[in-house]
Amino acid sequence: MSFKGAAANSVSWGNHTADEIGEIGDRNGSILVVPVGSVEQHGNHLPVATDSILVEAVAVLGAERVTDDVPILTLPTFWSGFSPHHLHFGGTVSLEFEHMLGAIEDVADTALENGFDALVLLNGHGGNMSLIDSAVSTIGVDHDDVEVLGLTYFQLASGFIDEIRESDIGGMAHGGEFETSLMLHLCQELVDVDRLDGTYMDEPYDLGTKDLVEGGPLAVYRGFEEYSANGAIGDPGLASAGKGEQIFELLGDELESLLRDVHDRNR
Repeated sequence: MSFKGAAANSVSWGNHTADEIGEIGDRNGSILVVPVGSVEQHGNHLPVATDSILVEAVAVLGAERVTDDVPILTLPTFWSGFSPHHLHFGGTVSLEFEHMLGAIEDVADTALENGFDALVLLNGHGGNMSLIDSAVSTIGVDHDDVEVLGLTYFQLASGFIDEIRESDIGGMAHGGEFETSLMLHLCQELVDVDRLDGTYMDEPYDLGTKDLVEGGPLAVYRGFEEYSANGAIGDPGLASAGKGEQIFELLGDELESLLRDVHDRNR
């Protein structure tokens, strides 16, 4: 399967006229989804746009699941993230924290002029998580008539991933079993299956993050060269397109449920 992209679907903001966008935004319980990704190295086997590709795919999946009942649009993916911890390996485009926060605030300020009742910032990159939390607060203060929400899509997998994963904790980190499986399902042609190599995540603090779906309460800054020789962290060798399809559809279930709840709360 190849992901068709936001430009080819009915929920894409960019496929509508200005009048159509305003009509959707003015409907009760309308939702605007902003996928936020990154362009950064993902080891030797995945493209640098992995985070942006995956968060866009999940955003579109969730929105398309509800579009018959919920007035909803997805903005084009905000493609550059906060990724200074990846710069050692090359291929990374990173924004300064305050610049990225300001840009997302500007996107929200102007897009919300079209009447939407709720804004969902859907994040696809671990390095953006604290920034998205900040954006929820700053945008929420400035738009007290809009419900502003933020989440990181791979955290939606915490309730079901143990039934799918084969790797131990640390195997579903950056470019590991989780992301590689999704990419094999969505964009197999972009995965170099001859270079599936990574190192299990080994965070020395017990309270630190263990992998994508096993977070900890302790925040620690490290360049990724401290975790991995090639930039991939986890076990991509255990990835498969079949696992990716399972994960993708279950992520869609979780996001669909949330979007329906957001719509109901804002009608």
